[in-house]
This record gives sequence, C-alpha cells and structure tokens, in this order.
Amino acid sequence: MSYLPCVELETREPADASVIWLHGLGADGHDFEPIVPELRLPADAAVRFVFPHAPVIPVTINGGMPMRAWYDILELSVERHVDEAQLRASARAVSALIDREIERGVESTRIVMAGFSQGGAVAYEAALRYPRPLAGLLALSSYFATASSFTPHEVNARLPVLVCHGTQDPVVPESLGRSSYQVLLAMKHPVEYRTYPIGHEVCLEEILDVARWLSGRLDL
Repeated sequence: MSYLPCVELETREPADASVIWLHGLGADGHDFEPIVPELRLPADAAVRFVFPHAPVIPVTINGGMPMRAWYDILELSVERHVDEAQLRASARAVSALIDREIERGVESTRIVMAGFSQGGAVAYEAALRYPRPLAGLLALSSYFATASSFTPHEVNARLPVLVCHGTQDPVVPESLGRSSYQVLLAMKHPVEYRTYPIGHEVCLEEILDVARWLSGRLDL
C-alpha cells in the first residue's frame, strides 16, 4: 500500500505509543519536528512521532498556485468554505497511517492524532471516525470543518480532546476554536480548552500543556 510520505522520530525504541501530527497549510512534515525535544517527555517514554507531508495541490486562496495542503480552502471567511471531499480523502490517507502504526505493534489506545490549523481539521475527521479506540485528539489553532455533516464512530464517541488556540490569531480566529470546543462538549467528549495570548503559532506554555496532556493520555 502507498502511504503519505512522513518524517519520523522515536524517543526510544521499540516504540509502544505513537503521535501522528499534521502540519498546517503550506508547511510540511518537518514543521513540528523540532517540538519533540521541547515536550521533555520522560526519559523512558518510547513514543514514535509521525509527521506526514500533505500533497501538493492548487489552493484557491493562494491564487490557485500549488502548495502543500490537506484540502483546498475556497475563501478565508469565518465560515471557512473548504473542499470537504478533499478533506475526507486526506483523513482516509491519515487513517491508513494509524492502521500502519497498529501493524507495527502499537495498540490503537496508545495512538494520538494531532494537527495544527488545516491539519487539525483533518485530525478531527480522521480521529473521530476511526473504527478502533484511540488515545486522544489534539487540535492546535484549528477548527472542526466538518462538524455540521459529521457522525463519529461509536468507539471514539467519547474520545478525549485537547483544543488549544491563540486569542490573537489573525488566520484562524479564536472563535472557531471555541465553537469547535462547544461542539465537542455537546457530543459529550471529555474536552479541555486552553487559550494563549499569541497569534497563529505555538508558544512554550502551550507546548508544556500539550506535554502534560500527552503524558496523561499515554501513561508516560
């Protein structure tokens, strides 16, 4: 089977837990690679971080020029009109990476899906529809793009989620992160919502919050 190309880092071998982390629009799998040592996970933690590269496709808000993207964004309105068929195709490709981690010997309940911005929208779709129970979902500076047309798989209907967002984000307004949080609450997910006085980026406080959450979800 053909998989998305990925950057992989293992904190220790053999890995017994995995984090599949999706980058944002125009970036690539190397974007969050430097964050791994910043998480300061326990020395005995054996976690494989998988950072896939999105395909290169034409993007409407980029004047139709090709760039790495998980799906086309048709306009930068607050409603975020996106190509849902492409988003779901990307989610299926990411789900194949989850399958591969299980084939490599990692229990599904020790796999976390994570994503930043556009990658987070795909992570929502991939994680909540996945047919085996996962450890959790991490959404950074993102939005639940398919919430209005979404039915989760029953095994992940109570998946723990951490939503983080910058209150000064000019690209993905914080209101989108908050509304995603409200949707998850209504769906009865155990969800945490954290904000930071930053723009469309991550900060040290956020990284430390992510590290604590990951450690709790993966029993590190």
